[in-house]
Amino acid sequence: MITGAHAIIYSKDAEADRAFLKDVLRFPHVDAGDGWLIFRLPPAEVAVHPSDANDQHELYLLTDDVEALAASMEARGIEATPRSEQGWGLLMHVTLPGGGKLGIYEPRHASPPAHRARASSRKKRTAKASARAAKRRRTKSRR
Repeated sequence: MITGAHAIIYSKDAEADRAFLKDVLRFPHVDAGDGWLIFRLPPAEVAVHPSDANDQHELYLLTDDVEALAASMEARGIEATPRSEQGWGLLMHVTLPGGGKLGIYEPRHASPPAHRARASSRKKRTAKASARAAKRRRTKSRR
């Protein structure tokens, strides 16, 4: 069973781009060792588009208000392109410290429903709830 996805941004200045994700976008992260940061991403979706070539992938972040996000980025001195209506969403790009562009858009398209918790997670929560209820019953019966 697939449990998630791992995206990679290649950069000419990986350290600066990691700082952008950590300090500007405030993505939660862990240090996987030697300063190699792995960031938690928001919920994601994937689309497959027709192409004449394979092995070409893109990463876009989604926002519920691209204008407010653009204003926030620009207030911090981060270059954001003018917004453009694409039909599927209102799109902008920001320039990462390493020089790459990152697309961010406010979707106008339907999105798939969120993943449900895996059965094992539900079982763990149910088991914990049952244990708490049993403890309450024992405590009550001792009174």
